Amino acid sequence: MTADNSTLPALAPGRVAVITGAASGIGLAVARQLAAMHMKVVLADRDKAQLDEAAGEVAAIALGGAGEDGDALAVICDVSKPEDLVRLADTAFGRFGEVSFLMNNAGVGNNPGKPWEDREAWRKLIDVNFWGAVHGVEAFVPRMLAQGSAGIVVNTGSKQGITTPPGNLAYNVSKAALKTYTEGLAHELRNAPGANISAHLLIPGFTFTGLTTGATEKPAGAWSGDQVAEFMLESLARGDFYILCPDNEATREMDQRRMAWAIGDIIENRPALSRWHPDHKEAFDAFLKR
Repeated sequence: MTADNSTLPALAPGRVAVITGAASGIGLAVARQLAAMHMKVVLADRDKAQLDEAAGEVAAIALGGAGEDGDALAVICDVSKPEDLVRLADTAFGRFGEVSFLMNNAGVGNNPGKPWEDREAWRKLIDVNFWGAVHGVEAFVPRMLAQGSAGIVVNTGSKQGITTPPGNLAYNVSKAALKTYTEGLAHELRNAPGANISAHLLIPGFTFTGLTTGATEKPAGAWSGDQVAEFMLESLARGDFYILCPDNEATREMDQRRMAWAIGDIIENRPALSRWHPDHKEAFDAFLKR
């Protein structure tokens, strides 16, 4: 890990991190990194067996780094339920006395279908991907503000919440809402009197996680969760709000062109999602290559 965490008091040794969706993927990778940095880590997830295994792995890292037994704590939590986040906060603050890093990372990627199909499945996805982060902020941020010490909130978004490609509209909607929410959260925190807490939007690229459909091993084009965690920590050290991760298929420049084209649909009055419109395919391809 190449980030200089000495510039980030919220990630100093002995401080406390809470990560949802921590039993696998990016969440577990971040938990491992923070334990290696001698932080205390609270891992939250819905799957008890997987969560216990992950917490054992993180605890071993903490102990190997001269941590103490109990520096990694597992808490069963369904982020779609606000009472579970309150219980998670009560547990974390009760055990360690503070929280300096909150990562609202839990997410699901199932596809409920077309805009007019399966409202209940849409609701369940958005309850996790969007409302789960809101519940986390509600449960933790007021207490973090009351501490008066440095803190960081990271919400895990997606490039699909920005360029909104066809294929899983419900997922795109949830991540687009989370992007807007996190931007507003950052504004509110930087204008709160005496606040020393920053908010950040993690935007992973193609990443091999538990959500990677049909993949049993990391595809060549994907980053690992560890690569995303390292990039996130480097970006936090720079003070980045938008933590836009590349991967082995898409460079940052490519992502920037795709995002510029997406906002250009409004400016140029093109059809919605014109990148995938047959009348605009050649123009987009030329724009991407420029």
